[in-house]
Amino acid sequence: MGTAVRSAPGEAPALLVLTEDDVLRALGAVIDPELDEPITDLGFVRSVRFTDDGLEVHLRLPTSFCAPNFAYLMASDAKDVLTALPDTGRVVVELDDHHDSDIINRGLAADAGYLGTFRHEAESDLDELRATFQRKAHTAAMERALTALLRARSDIEEQDVASVVLGDLPDDVAKEALLRRRQTLGLSIDDSEPVLVDDRGVPHPVASAALALRRARSTRISLDGNAHFCRGLLATRYPGSEADQTPRPEENFFPVSSLIRTTRRSVA
Repeated sequence: MGTAVRSAPGEAPALLVLTEDDVLRALGAVIDPELDEPITDLGFVRSVRFTDDGLEVHLRLPTSFCAPNFAYLMASDAKDVLTALPDTGRVVVELDDHHDSDIINRGLAADAGYLGTFRHEAESDLDELRATFQRKAHTAAMERALTALLRARSDIEEQDVASVVLGDLPDDVAKEALLRRRQTLGLSIDDSEPVLVDDRGVPHPVASAALALRRARSTRISLDGNAHFCRGLLATRYPGSEADQTPRPEENFFPVSSLIRTTRRSVA
């Protein structure tokens, strides 16, 4: 992705204090709801350009037929976080190369919202969709933290995870991610709170703890698998875009580069 440029310098306005790094940091708060990763890590930010009166950002997705509701959600969230930055001027966010790009981009420009953008095609607003994937993200984060603890502690068995509390988890990235997702759901992050809970914060009983953890693992594996696949598809669709992707911790046993090669061979 190239550096940000201004189309017509003119007189130096306050906008000049905003840098491309500032823009990308803000966009890092925008999460692909299905993959539970920032769009910046996934390489979905195609370009950042400073214009004479504001800011223009283009997004790209792994395929032209990605679900319109997911596509709109990410593009709309991107516009929201950029508009919230100081001195951005006029913010334009456009989604490129999607089968509903024209509809989505018109809706974003008019601030029409999802229902106003898709009208009769939209069954409902996106709040429930967002909540559904926030719950899945919490489940996956919970499994990652507990599985890491099981690997580090030979004295803990799967059925013992029912008694594990937040204070038992090491202060690492897995715990940090879990705490963020608990806060998103409105769950307590007190050290005395049990880790293995449902979406409402209700603990799983000891008798079903191992089964609950395995179900959570299937959710996490699904998220991770989709993320790997979409990264490979993006790199196949936009050669070189893999350079804009942030490597995942799991890449040491399932590198995206091998998936890209496999995908390109199958496409050929």
